[in-house]
Amino acid sequence: MKQGQFETIKEMLVRYTAQDGFYRKKFEGIDIYAVQSPADFEKLPFTYKEELRDAYPLGLQAVPDSEIVRIHSSSGTTGTPIIIPYTKKDVDNWAEIFKRCYETAGINNLDRVHITPGYGLWTAGIGFQTGAELLGAMVIPMGPGNTDKQIQMMIDLKSTVLCATSSYALLLAEEITKRGKKDKIHLKKGVIGSERWGEKMRRRIANELGVKLYDIYGLTEIYGPGIAMSCDYECGMHYWDDYVYFEIINPKTGEILPEGEIGELVITTLKKEGAPLIRYRTRDLTRFLPGDCPCGLDYPRIDTLTGRTDDMVKVKGVNIYPGQIEDILQEIDGASSEYQVMIDHLNGKDIMTLFFESEHESDKGKIEKNVKSYFKTRVGLTIVPKAVAIGELPRSEKKSTRIFDNRY
Repeated sequence: MKQGQFETIKEMLVRYTAQDGFYRKKFEGIDIYAVQSPADFEKLPFTYKEELRDAYPLGLQAVPDSEIVRIHSSSGTTGTPIIIPYTKKDVDNWAEIFKRCYETAGINNLDRVHITPGYGLWTAGIGFQTGAELLGAMVIPMGPGNTDKQIQMMIDLKSTVLCATSSYALLLAEEITKRGKKDKIHLKKGVIGSERWGEKMRRRIANELGVKLYDIYGLTEIYGPGIAMSCDYECGMHYWDDYVYFEIINPKTGEILPEGEIGELVITTLKKEGAPLIRYRTRDLTRFLPGDCPCGLDYPRIDTLTGRTDDMVKVKGVNIYPGQIEDILQEIDGASSEYQVMIDHLNGKDIMTLFFESEHESDKGKIEKNVKSYFKTRVGLTIVPKAVAIGELPRSEKKSTRIFDNRY
């Protein structure tokens, strides 16, 4: 922790416990003035997503109503939505760090930014838009869906940057190739976020669209997308440590992990006013990357996300993460990036079926055998592999659901 970050955090602790609100109640009985070192700070309790849900609708608000100019919300698909209020300063800061993301990717005011993530309560679309507008680029705010119109506008307006989830970027790439329109598009770069994606999927999107791809990271609770971004060297993501403080912890024990070890990302906001968060457990799994980046940016890096602590499923006593499946498919010739898992309980035992796309119908049996063998060796579980044709598995305009647990 840098000294400047620590001083900011100490001021926040005093300010937000001196007034009625979320953190005054949460830190009741804790002597905030005794936090005199980073080690003291690391003893403070974590903030959990469940607490944010319990604060619905505006229990997280830390400033008067007169200062709130906007709210955003998580989807609420897994429970009560989390409402995040924003002040004018929050909105401006978010645009500033998003502009920094674009600049990190070499995007400038001559680019035409084609935005496909959703608008409304979700943070994605408007985050991509305000950052691009601050940069001075031309914004094409399409939002999701209507693939025909997406491609037509991409061609007619000569979009140079595509902003999308990896699932929708793949769908667009496949449709553009299928329709023979690749020579008519002008895309140079893709800014991809909101879900984990493997190397094979990355290569397919990049090759079919003819673009260089960049990872962007963020979450509704912490502004939205834009708090971290990959650069040309594709060695992790730079995060803006003047706006956020990161910790990596052991998700089971809560202990701080040394640099280089994979654990759960914990975030403390340094400049948020409307809904500041202290030691917020994101459930995202990553690690700090040591050393300086070849790009020369003086911002620290985290690795591309390997998954989430709540993505895990247990089959026959074996813990399985989506990242493990992607890594295995990446190594097998003939297996593509798209997959879907069905977990069922039949005749008293769990059965995991892994559907995956393959370009080689003639070698289907051999590829399935390799997937089964790799899975048994790497994960320790016998599965039922099923190779299907490219394009047979469903495509999504938003985040893809890949694991279906039918046991409950």
